[in-house]
Amino acid sequence: MKTNLNSKEVILKAKNKIIQKIEKLGKPIKVMEFCGGHTHAIMRYGIDKLLKGYIEFIHGPGCPVCVASMDRIDLAIELAKIPNTIFTTYGDLLRVPGSYRKSLLDIRALGCDVRSLYSCLEAFDIALQNPNKNVVFFAIGFETTTPPTSVLLKKAKEHKLKNLFVVSNHVMTLPAIRYILNSGISHIDGIIGPGHVSVITGMKIYEEFDIPIVISGFEAFDILKAINMLLDQRIKGERKVENAYTRAVTEEGNKEAQKLIEETLMVRESFNWRGIGLLSKSALKINDDYEMFDAEKVFDVKLPASKEHPLCICPKVITGVSKPIDCKLFGNICTPENPIGSCMVSSEGACAAYYKYQEVELCM
Repeated sequence: MKTNLNSKEVILKAKNKIIQKIEKLGKPIKVMEFCGGHTHAIMRYGIDKLLKGYIEFIHGPGCPVCVASMDRIDLAIELAKIPNTIFTTYGDLLRVPGSYRKSLLDIRALGCDVRSLYSCLEAFDIALQNPNKNVVFFAIGFETTTPPTSVLLKKAKEHKLKNLFVVSNHVMTLPAIRYILNSGISHIDGIIGPGHVSVITGMKIYEEFDIPIVISGFEAFDILKAINMLLDQRIKGERKVENAYTRAVTEEGNKEAQKLIEETLMVRESFNWRGIGLLSKSALKINDDYEMFDAEKVFDVKLPASKEHPLCICPKVITGVSKPIDCKLFGNICTPENPIGSCMVSSEGACAAYYKYQEVELCM
């Protein structure tokens, strides 16, 4: 009979092991979960409450919508305003306010053709169906969503499309982790490594970091197992990369996906992240072989001066400096229905997780 890994008995057994190890260490530890999906899982299962006083979770910058800087949101809005344009992107981005409190949804209400996609390949179909219109796909995401953008570019080239254009906002995990560890902005004892990203990249890429890292899945037991493994490393004085998500993540990752990315995209010299600022070699742009599809080269867009909301602390939440509940706007002025910052918009945002799950106890 198969064991339910999320059963209450299994979870409590894992909790007891964690408590024993924390007592052996003699002090609580701080663990950063890099991925926004892990933040939501931790809150959804009540793991933060289950381990309160033993583990403090520091929320990392692994939410792609959250780290999109204000000037990139402004760029999306200005591109969508161009006449004879169908603007497409993933759903969460449509609700992120730009510098002047307008979102893509707001300008859609004013008559702009803005569409939410489940798959970037829908943009290819839209371009075929609308040959007399420019179709722009605004690509976002870490390594998880980058290969589909590469497939879109290759299909556009194979079919010699003249009306499909892509903006690459794809960012990379390693530079963000380097920034967090090197900036000294928050003390971290270990990192729960991203699961979906690591399916693409493999786990070996994290070996440069001198800190315990354990790749985790997204079930309650996955996360608790990763914490137990991190604690084992702390007790033994080890600093290495381990894999608690062996059913999906391998040493080398998805070689075919990596090859697709290399064929179509190249590393930018620098890229602007919300909460971090300009970060060297941290994002990908469309390479020279596919530049005819690069919307940033094709369209001459004049951007207004970008600005953050003065009271929004999303930049601090993204980098683990603050918790969502530290924000004066949280839960009253800023809600999922009326988001002020990107962390309340995204399905991977920490503020959205706190708003949705902060009263939830451990439920199995």
